[in-house]
Amino acid sequence: MDLLKLMEREEIERLRQQIKYHDELYYVHNRPEISDYEYDQLVARLKELESRNPELIVADSPTQRLGDRPTERLDKYEHRHPMLSLDNTYSYEQLREWNERCAKLAAGQPYTFVTELKIDGVSIAVIYIDGWLSRAVTRGDGTVGDVVTENVKAIETVPQRLLVMPPGVREVEVRGEIYMPNSVFARLNEEKRFANPRNTTAGTIKVLNPRLVAERGLRCFFYDLYFDGKKPFASHWQALEWLREANFAVNEHSRRCEDLAQVIQFCELWRIGRHKLDYEIDGVVIKINETLLQEDFGMTSKSPRWAIAYKYPPEQAVTRVRAITVQVGRTGALTPVARLDPVELAGTTITRASLHNKDWIERLGLKVGDWVVVEKSGEIIPQVVRVLIERRSEVASELSDFVMPASCPVCGQPVVRLPEEVVTRCVNSSCPAKLKNAILQYASRSGMQIEGLGEELVSQLIARALVKDVADLYGLTVRQLVMLDRVGRRSAEKLVEQISESKGKGLDRLLYALGIPYVGEQKARLLAEHFRSMDALMQADIAALSEVEEIGDVASRHIYEWFRNRRNVDLIERLKAAGVQMEYKVSRRGKAFADKVFVFTGRLKSMSREEAKRAVESRGGKVSSAVSKKTDYLIVGADAGTKLDEARKLLLKVLDEEDFLAMLRASEISESSEN
Repeated sequence: MDLLKLMEREEIERLRQQIKYHDELYYVHNRPEISDYEYDQLVARLKELESRNPELIVADSPTQRLGDRPTERLDKYEHRHPMLSLDNTYSYEQLREWNERCAKLAAGQPYTFVTELKIDGVSIAVIYIDGWLSRAVTRGDGTVGDVVTENVKAIETVPQRLLVMPPGVREVEVRGEIYMPNSVFARLNEEKRFANPRNTTAGTIKVLNPRLVAERGLRCFFYDLYFDGKKPFASHWQALEWLREANFAVNEHSRRCEDLAQVIQFCELWRIGRHKLDYEIDGVVIKINETLLQEDFGMTSKSPRWAIAYKYPPEQAVTRVRAITVQVGRTGALTPVARLDPVELAGTTITRASLHNKDWIERLGLKVGDWVVVEKSGEIIPQVVRVLIERRSEVASELSDFVMPASCPVCGQPVVRLPEEVVTRCVNSSCPAKLKNAILQYASRSGMQIEGLGEELVSQLIARALVKDVADLYGLTVRQLVMLDRVGRRSAEKLVEQISESKGKGLDRLLYALGIPYVGEQKARLLAEHFRSMDALMQADIAALSEVEEIGDVASRHIYEWFRNRRNVDLIERLKAAGVQMEYKVSRRGKAFADKVFVFTGRLKSMSREEAKRAVESRGGKVSSAVSKKTDYLIVGADAGTKLDEARKLLLKVLDEEDFLAMLRASEISESSEN
């Protein structure tokens, strides 16, 4: 074997190991270390080497495989048609070469194109039997995927029942891409640092918890269709039109193109326009429109020959890190942020970039003073993706290591990092950096429901040192409040009254209001129901906390650590002294609600969906997001969705809003007569 062949063999092995390593991070752990562009370059180089050395191609090479491997803990399902990945290109020259290959395969037959935005999400196949959603399956390895039906049912843009059922067809399969809107991702990242919307979506859809899927606001765009295993229309565009008529969410920016010039025009349009979307795209999918030609063109072992993805190169810039500072978020998460020399990126001047956490910095090998590559791809703010080690000789004398502070940079209290987490947190509930948002959460509708305590007023209370933690709210007087800007005597009296009334809201609302990490509304209610009192909860160890439904190991450790902090314990004692109720508030349960499952559809006029949910749960009932045989009541408001059709088919009890309000009133009468 000559030296060149030997070197190429070694490079092939090295590339395969690298790609498998990054596949594991991306598909299994949802924690990528390199950009899609860098990954694609590794795969492209491997393909090039394998094409020159076909005798070295093996079955388990990354160039021969599809997608991620199925997850062991989920049920498996074999796709009726393989869910193929797409070949991709980053240049119009290669796009023209693909079109030339299509022209040869078409052998003189005319064809057109359909262009669709390439949503950066998770592929899904959803199967309907006799018009009803029967099964939802991830792509998996392309042949076998994970069954995630209940999770997908919790996605609002996935119909539970087909509005249009083709005559004589029993099985309808639709395929789409599940994604997380950027606006939802931004709110989620206030509580916990996630890498990007795509990886958060992938992790969420495989967690066996439909409620979490609903809370995280996942959405889905659909793009493909089969009737009883066959493509039903003469063109792909007709399939998209049928999907729209059947109430599936189809991306509005899809377009029919007569020639490649129009395709390229579409790609250029969205190169800039993508930044205005509320979801991530990483390119454009181009498909031959005519179904018969798609069948004639066929596929390789991995990809269809009749489709290709034109991907936008990541928007990157080179700049220098001048400092690394640490920000403290609402939940106390310490996030390192690189302070940069100003640089133009994606049409704006960038002066800072996220570094996520200490582990991220260590993986990069980053030092203060380094030259770095900054990228805006799948991120709300830019991130540092690579250190230019080769330029260190220019600045060697100015480099220094970053050290994560052992105490909070704002309040000076010690910070903690649990073994299984990458986030370092300040657990001091009185930390000024957390105080404003902590008070707003405490006063929120889902918390202690203190009306009139808005952002501007809270800012004034903090600025004048009238409130240093939430317990101080109960010492506020009308005289103090009327001294603030734009606060009259009547509004001050109402606020003091609201604060006083909040004392009796109950343990579940108090636990949510305190902003304990990983304790949202649902977990707060479950903890309150289980322990019944604040004292019992405070004494619980990690094992006892883990026994509570939906409270996993990570949440248990966070809750345990929060109650071990002296300042937090002092805060609880001060709230007790102020008269705040520390027991679970159990109303006497009317028979109509006890252990019954309620589902809501449409818009209620008399109350919000959240208020209706709380009214049911306070009477011993349960609220579900999806209709099933276990549902006892479907409450129907204005503009009801497909849940009404499902309930009728299952012969469930359906109530309008007036009936529901009558049930609530009857329950109140029953409770008062028992007291």
